[in-house]
Amino acid sequence: MAATAVQKIKAAIRDVPDFPKPGILFKDIMPMLQQPELFRAVVDAFANRHKKQKPDVVVGIDARGFIFAGAVAYKLGAGFVAVRKKGKLPYKTIDQTYDLEYGSETLSMHVDAIPRGARALIVDDVLATGGTARAAADLVKKLGGKVIECDFLIELTFLPGRKRLGKLPVFSAIPV
Repeated sequence: MAATAVQKIKAAIRDVPDFPKPGILFKDIMPMLQQPELFRAVVDAFANRHKKQKPDVVVGIDARGFIFAGAVAYKLGAGFVAVRKKGKLPYKTIDQTYDLEYGSETLSMHVDAIPRGARALIVDDVLATGGTARAAADLVKKLGGKVIECDFLIELTFLPGRKRLGKLPVFSAIPV
């Protein structure tokens, strides 16, 4: 992604203090998404990284990860898989509980979402402590898939997210 695009994207991301609880500085990507050229630049950056790898599925994490993952899957000709908060998927699921910076959560994936041996790209908006992405990767692995990379728009480098993902390949467009 061009340096000018990165600067414009950074400028369009709004910091919201004390959300969802006191002490958290939330990175609000909605103003950036309202600008088509910036949204396109992010989707293109993710998709262009994986043209040669050809993932079978792009896994989007509830909820902002869906925005990017669906568009990236479309560009790559891959399937889209939703990882949702527990109780939000209508069919049989597998679950993974994890800790995040302000509590704990459980993610779910349909039991038939990842074909055995499928190459999965995980996409989300922010890498913070890494719990959400680690849980998504664990779900992919439980179903017999292989995570080829975890891609994020923003990485909060002062938090241990990358470390929590261990040996999984990680890409962040905007480390802060």
